[in-house]
Amino acid sequence: MQIQILRAKIHGVEITEANLNYVGSLTLDEELIDAVKLFEFEKIQVVNINNGERIETYLIKGKKGSGVCCLNGPAARKGLPGDKVIILSYGLVELSKADSWFPLKVFPKEGNKLEK
Repeated sequence: MQIQILRAKIHGVEITEANLNYVGSLTLDEELIDAVKLFEFEKIQVVNINNGERIETYLIKGKKGSGVCCLNGPAARKGLPGDKVIILSYGLVELSKADSWFPLKVFPKEGNKLEK
């Protein structure tokens, strides 16, 4: 048996843009994507700390080091620049391994930068 479990978490990213006229998705700085081993076009959940909105969408790589976090298309209605969000990804794990599972997590600083 398998269970769905948290695989990766980026906590406290600041939305930098909201682009209603884009097709859809979340554009995110490639540095943040790489830090928790996410993949472009992977299904993600975005939880807005400011307003409680929760959406599922997919990930698009933004320019590395840019700090970009842009809600695109319909997702742009779920947050405003300056809002803080949590980006989550889930995966399947064998039940027998769930007790020892630990997700990858990062907590970006100002400008959506990682500590070096």
